[in-house]
Amino acid sequence: MAAVLTERFYTALDYAARLHAAQTRKGSGVPYVSHLLAVAGLVLDHGGDEDEAIAALLHDAVEDQGGAATAAEIRRRFGDRVADIVEGCSDTDVTPKPPWRARKEAYLAHLRAASPSVLLVSAADKLHNARSMLHEYRNTGEEVWARFNGGREGTLWYFREVIAALRAAGDNAIVGDLEGIVNELESLVRRAAPAE
Repeated sequence: MAAVLTERFYTALDYAARLHAAQTRKGSGVPYVSHLLAVAGLVLDHGGDEDEAIAALLHDAVEDQGGAATAAEIRRRFGDRVADIVEGCSDTDVTPKPPWRARKEAYLAHLRAASPSVLLVSAADKLHNARSMLHEYRNTGEEVWARFNGGREGTLWYFREVIAALRAAGDNAIVGDLEGIVNELESLVRRAAPAE
C-alpha cells in the first residue's frame, strides 16, 4: 500500500529546506535539499511510510545542522519514531566531527543491528550518494575524490562495507541498486588507473 502523506510531511520538507538552506552538495554547488528530496523519494518508492519519508528529509540534520539540539527539536516536532530513525542514520551529533574513519567504523557496527526503518533510509541515502558520485566521476574524473574525507580508497571501502552491513541486516532492492552503482564506479576507476 502506498504511503499517505499528510501535512506533517510538508512541514518536515519546509523545516529541512530551511535547516539546509545555506548548504550545497560537495563540489557541485547544487542545493543540498536536492539530496534530501531524492532520498525521501527513494524511501517512498521502496514502500516507506510517512515517518520514514520524513526521517529521510531530516536524515542529515543532526550531523550537519545543530547536533543534539536539532535532534531534540526533531523529536519535539515529529515524534519519537522519526527522531529515532534520524538518530539511527547519523554518525555523530558533535562538532567538530570525530575523525572520519572512526565515525564510519562506528556507524557500520551500528548499522548491522539497526531497525528496518533506519536500514531503509540509510540505504536510500547511500544509493543517492553513490549515484551522485558516479555522475561526478564521469564528469570530473579522479578530482572528485578530493571532495571526500576518505579519498578514493576510503570512500570505496566505505561503500563496500555499507553494502555488506545492509546485506547482513536483511536484503532489499535498494541494496542491489547500490551495489550495481558501486560496481560501475569501481569499474570506471580501474579503467582509468594507469597500467603498472
